[in-house]
Amino acid sequence: MTSCPDEELRSSFDEVFCALLPRLYRRAVLLTGSHAAEDAVHEAYLKLVGKPQRLLAHPEPYAYAFSTLVSVVRDGYRRGSKQVLVAEPREPCAEGWDGGFEERAAELEAVRLLGRLSVRQAGVVILIDLDGYTIDQAAEALKLHRGTVSRSRARALDKLRRLLADHQ
Repeated sequence: MTSCPDEELRSSFDEVFCALLPRLYRRAVLLTGSHAAEDAVHEAYLKLVGKPQRLLAHPEPYAYAFSTLVSVVRDGYRRGSKQVLVAEPREPCAEGWDGGFEERAAELEAVRLLGRLSVRQAGVVILIDLDGYTIDQAAEALKLHRGTVSRSRARALDKLRRLLADHQ
């Protein structure tokens, strides 16, 4: 008994998407906070699974999936969903191992700061400054002009600097 080509395509898609899942989930947390990250990744999956050959044929499957994730998050904000502010983290322990608290506090601070940016700005900062993509690669992944990505990044970094200066 031979398997159907659609089943093989779906199996290949699921394998690729599952390999991207941990990274996409971490990035979704940065874009939305942990409260909506699973939903955003699930919505991105549903958008991508409709045309699995597009993800499989793309030279950068992560960039394609991340672009879809940013689109899902941006659509959520456009529909009027409200952003939930993350509580201020407590001060980490002064000496010795703190059980990972300092690392978690840094993650919460990153989520808080990225939450103050627009979805586009946060997406650009994540792709370029956290994932190591070039401006041209990020522009291609997000389907934006190079200048738009560059300007969004510059504005985002300026805002982050102001937020950090005000916080201290």
